[in-house]
Amino acid sequence: MNRLDLIKNKATAKQMTDRKSPTHEQAYQTLKSQILFGDLVPGQPVTIQGLTDSLGVGMTPVREAIRRLISDGALVFQGNRRVSVPLLAQSDVEQVIFSRKAIESELCRRAALNMRPSDIDHLEQIDKRLDQTIAAGDVSGYLRLNHAFHETLYTHADAPVLLDLTERLWLRFGPSLRVVCGRFGTQSLPDRHKEIIAALRLGDAENAAHATVQDIEQGMELMADTPVTPQMVGSD
Repeated sequence: MNRLDLIKNKATAKQMTDRKSPTHEQAYQTLKSQILFGDLVPGQPVTIQGLTDSLGVGMTPVREAIRRLISDGALVFQGNRRVSVPLLAQSDVEQVIFSRKAIESELCRRAALNMRPSDIDHLEQIDKRLDQTIAAGDVSGYLRLNHAFHETLYTHADAPVLLDLTERLWLRFGPSLRVVCGRFGTQSLPDRHKEIIAALRLGDAENAAHATVQDIEQGMELMADTPVTPQMVGSD
């Protein structure tokens, strides 16, 4: 099954569960998810017509989705009606790491002041499922649950501007992280989630923020050491 067929299958399932959303929003959210979790490979162009066919919607909502994703920095226009997920240069990765540490630590700090014990219990359940995907070598499951852990945590910060910036950052590095995970496996991806959870239970916002910084440093270390190249993508 090629990547556009994969997108088509996932898009169909998404549309079945989200029919109340406008078509252009469905197209945007579905394509955004494919980018975030690496179903579109960095540096490999796809045609706008191909995306239209795979998503099962008209050209206009797909063009609008692409326009928004280009604005988000998640896609670049290649000419000849083609777009691609951008490859990240070493300096790009360094900037993403710097930005994530600054913004996400503040989101965690704010969230720590708002979370109830039941919220922390929910976060811990996500982390337990995440541990299972790491043990099983399930790269796709790892990426989705790792994102769910951070998104769930940061939502409690009540900081929509910072949350929007974070989502844009994740769109930039998510596809490259998928390539790196596919090459090195999930066992090489330690995290500091348990330290974050322990600090949250103590109501210790500063230590929770510090553990978030360490989590980002560990999670991004492989990307910093192994930038994704066209040759690496082509060999997968």
